[in-house]
Amino acid sequence: MINKRYLPPTIVETFLKQLPKGSTVKTIGYSVQKRPISLVSIGNGKTKILLWSQMHGNESTTTKALFDFIPWFLDSSQQAYQKKFTLNIILQLNPDGAAVYTRLNAVSVDLNRDALKMSQPESKALQNVYNRFKPDYCLNLHGQRTLFSAGVMGEPASISLLAPSADINRTLTPARISAMKCIVAIFKGLENDLPNQIGRYDDTFNPNCVGDHFTSLGTPTILFEAGHFPGDYQREATRALILKSFKIFFNTLLVDENLHNVNEYVNIPENSKDFVDLLVKGVNIIDKETLFKSQHLGVRYEEKLINGEICFIPLAVVYGNKIQFKAHRTITLPSALKDIPVIFEVDKSIQIKEFDELFSVIL
Repeated sequence: MINKRYLPPTIVETFLKQLPKGSTVKTIGYSVQKRPISLVSIGNGKTKILLWSQMHGNESTTTKALFDFIPWFLDSSQQAYQKKFTLNIILQLNPDGAAVYTRLNAVSVDLNRDALKMSQPESKALQNVYNRFKPDYCLNLHGQRTLFSAGVMGEPASISLLAPSADINRTLTPARISAMKCIVAIFKGLENDLPNQIGRYDDTFNPNCVGDHFTSLGTPTILFEAGHFPGDYQREATRALILKSFKIFFNTLLVDENLHNVNEYVNIPENSKDFVDLLVKGVNIIDKETLFKSQHLGVRYEEKLINGEICFIPLAVVYGNKIQFKAHRTITLPSALKDIPVIFEVDKSIQIKEFDELFSVIL
């Protein structure tokens, strides 16, 4: 079982070769660096769902959840789903970015800002599938950073959801309403597992974003953001929750999405950027040659691929007598380290050997 954040294309290729009966796999295009982009087709029902993951190469949690979902869907006990749905699934739309663990593709283009220009082969592969398949619903699968809370100064946003806008006025089109009802169902189905930890992503319209584009074409589209569950930097708890959200979504369509009230969608708290990963108390800070004693230091982790492993590099974000952020972990600097000052530069790594173990992520 793959349980790490780094998911290179070779692992996806191995997974595809081991799929059970009831699935077909074909190549729908090639990335900038000529890696194949594969499409998995499962089910034989009339309701057509298009799912794609890792259009941002460093957002692997939803791909791992698909590793769990596909065998579940193909199991003989799930015949009701197999007869109701036909699924087209792109596990890794951006294999070049996945290979080096970056958000962008090989020529530094954000594929989720390429819906209109269609400048990249990966974007064209997705659009071609959409045009041929003509899905009834789309699931746009992403991951989000640890800085997000569910509501202002709320709990960590472990999952965030969005029914993307179809126009600048954020009109409640039939496609948006359908997506909203499904999101309400997912929210209700997960709220006991994630009390106060489900957020609603910003719905500002951007025609260059794929979800907004497909919604504007009349297809109900749901954006999934796999976020941070406390202590879960490998995102395995989130992976399980994303899997459960998939099951809730499909069960909702199997039963009746209209059982849910669209007006409850706006009650889901909107995401806010209120977290640092680590709050360290009692730190002496040097900022532009001035010493500030016994400060609170906010640290966020930058994820970097080093020798095939994802490493979490501490970055200085903010300091003060008190900072206006919540923290996933809070520590007080030990007395033995209090005389070692931190030279503060925003978003620069803290390179102090004595702090390495103290600032490290607990995995």
